[in-house]
Parts: sequence; structure tokens; C-alpha cells
Amino acid sequence: MSDDTSKEPEDDFRDMLRSFLEGNSEMDPAKLASAAGLPSDPAAVQQLMQQLQNAMRTTGDGIDWQVATKQANEFAGQSSLSVTDAQRTELDGALHIAALWLDEVTSVTELALPPVYLTRAQWTTQTMPVWSQLAEPVALSIADALTAVLKDQAPEEMAGMLAGASKLMRNLGGALFAVQLGQVVGQLSTEVVSGGDIGIPLFEDQTAALLPQNIASFSEGLDIPLDQVQLYLAVRELAHARLFRHAKWLRLHLITSITEFARGIRIDTERLEELAEGFDPSNPEELRQAVVSGALIPPKTEAQQHALTRLETMLALVEGWVDVVTAQATTRLPSSNAVAETVRRRRATGGPAESAFSTLIGLELRPRRLREAAAMWQAVTDAAGSDVRDELWSHPDLVPTADDIDDPAALVSRLQAGTPAPDEMDQALEDLLRGEGE
Repeated sequence: MSDDTSKEPEDDFRDMLRSFLEGNSEMDPAKLASAAGLPSDPAAVQQLMQQLQNAMRTTGDGIDWQVATKQANEFAGQSSLSVTDAQRTELDGALHIAALWLDEVTSVTELALPPVYLTRAQWTTQTMPVWSQLAEPVALSIADALTAVLKDQAPEEMAGMLAGASKLMRNLGGALFAVQLGQVVGQLSTEVVSGGDIGIPLFEDQTAALLPQNIASFSEGLDIPLDQVQLYLAVRELAHARLFRHAKWLRLHLITSITEFARGIRIDTERLEELAEGFDPSNPEELRQAVVSGALIPPKTEAQQHALTRLETMLALVEGWVDVVTAQATTRLPSSNAVAETVRRRRATGGPAESAFSTLIGLELRPRRLREAAAMWQAVTDAAGSDVRDELWSHPDLVPTADDIDDPAALVSRLQAGTPAPDEMDQALEDLLRGEGE
């Protein structure tokens, strides 16, 4: 029997893909690069082809997130400047003052590790593990949906080819999503000013991190001295990092909640089929936009909506607490209100957090809830003091709820009547985790 007749149908499909990826096809690889959001220059096209070739050779049944890391690093690296000695000196001074000011207004734990200064490329490398963890459920859903739709839409003569190629198509779909994730994270690296700017803790050890290059860009056009902008943002970042060190349960709670929400997302295969039927290879922008904009994610179920509401409430509580503590700590800073207003406008018009969450898992932060949460924390501070306010983060059972955000007066009344203690066993475990046990 000849080699040709002994080949499996999926081998034919693999050979066809390999021929395309190696440039031995009438199909234009530049169109695929454009659909992936990459420039159409030869270097970007070659890079994408290499990444997809690697995906074809992958023996595992998952997504190679190194593709995303490499893509993000190259995107960020094009504009990534090193941290200068002058910037380190300036930010060292800002962080020293920021720590002293925070000590006056909050009892949350000081950081165990010194803050770090990152370039854009360093930020992408160090945060990609979290981004890939959050994005993987949606990435796998998209890869599976692409495989199913391609099988359904393929001509009859290709059915045999595709029947045994599910794993290959899944890897290719995952690689394309990873490229998109790299683009998103690379773009974020040009916008974020600190480790907590996204709203979730991206660093496992609760390290405070500042990006000097982006802080300088943030301050441009504000008519505010750079040193005041640096000091305000240093206070915000330290407050955010301290909170997650103080509430040791909080990071895992948020990451788990986001991941579980993402696992519940299913791709709208009817919408994907419509795109496949009307796909114009000369204009791939519609397909790219559908993947990165969340248009393939159908309306949320009732259970998903409840989960999303709980998650957004917790994110709003975190950001609201940081807003209030930062405002308290920066009363001596002449331009604190002006910088705070810039931060609020940036967030309300769709800052890094909104674009990242909505693109990756359809999660958007609502500025209205953030403002209400901040108002609640301010009411608690005014009525009961900062120690009582901060103690609410010591245990999950004590954290305010959405009802408390809606009715701060009721929360204040309960606190003034005496904060209920959590379950004794839970409290003992919490004390052990905080290093307070024997």
C-alpha cells in the first residue's frame, strides 16, 4: 500500500495547515495576522506563523501560555524604558512618606517586602500567570466552539479530515486566543501605573509595584507637579498592597470568584456560525473584534448574574476602601483632590481594569458601585473610626455586603451596637494564618 493511501484523513488536514503556515499556499498569512490583531509587516506575520506551527507540534491538550507572554513582552518591549537611578530615588522618597502617612490613618499591616519598580516588559512577565489563570476557561470555550463550528461549516469533502483533528484545532484556536491575550496585556502594560491599578492583586506576595515610565505619562498634561503625582499614586499602591496582606483570605477569594465566573461562560455558537458563513478573508476585522470584544459571549444566566453581582460588590469594596484611605492619608498633599479626580475620570471612562476584564471574561467594573462603596467606607470611618473600619476585613463573615453599600446607616448602627464575632473555629484559623497563634 502506498504512503498516500495509508495516510489518515487528519494527516491530510495537518499537511494542508502546515503548507499554509509555511507560506506554500494561495491563502494570505497576512490576513490571519490581521485577524489576530497583529501588524501586517513581514516580521509580525512570520512570528504568528511560527507560533501556530509550534501549536501544531504541541502534544498536550491545553493552551501554551508562553505564546501570550512572548507576545505581551514584544508588544511592551517596543516602548519599554528601563528604570533610571533618578526615578528610583524620587519614588523611594515618595514611598517613605506614603508609608508614614498611611500609618496615621490605618492599622492594616505594613508590607513584609520592599516595593519594586517595574518596566512595562517586566510587568507583563510577572503578571501573566494571573492573566492566563483568569482567561483560560474562556480561551478553552472559544477553542472548543471554533472546532465545533469549523466541523459543522466544513464542506462534505473535508469532513473526514476534520473528524480526527479536534485536538489540533483546539491547540490552534488556543494559540490564537493566547496571541490576543498577549496583545491585551501588552497594551495594558502601557497604561497601568502600579500593581493594584487593575483592582485585583496581580502579585502573589502582596508586593507593591510602581511603573515609573507610566506614572510620568499619567502626569503629562495635568498641570500638577510630578512629585505630587508620584506621592499620591504611591499612597494608593501601598494602601492596596497592605489591604491584601492584612486580609490574607481576600486574594484567593477574588481570584477563585473570577475564575469560577469565567468557567460558567459559554460561547454563542450561533453567532460564531454566522461569522463563519459570512467571513470575508479580505476583511478579517469582524472576526477579530468578535473574539476580543466579548461579542461571542451570550447574555448571562440568572446564576451568572448573581455571581457577577457578588464579585463586583467585592471589587467595589476593595477600591472604595483604597479611595477613602488614600484621601485620608493625602490631606497634606496640595494637589491630592486634583489627582484623585483624574483617577476617578480615568476609571469611569474605561480604564485598564474595565478593558481587561470585559475583553477576557466579560466582567466590567461599575463606577457607580465604586462611588457608593467609598461613601459607605467614609460613613463607617466617620462614625466608628478607622480601627473598626479596618477590622471588617479581618474575616470574610465581617465584610460589608451589597445591602450595606445601599444602606450604610444600618451598617453603622450594627457596628455601634457591637461588631459580632466570627465563629470561634474560623477565628482561631484566621489567627493562625496571621501568625498570632501559639
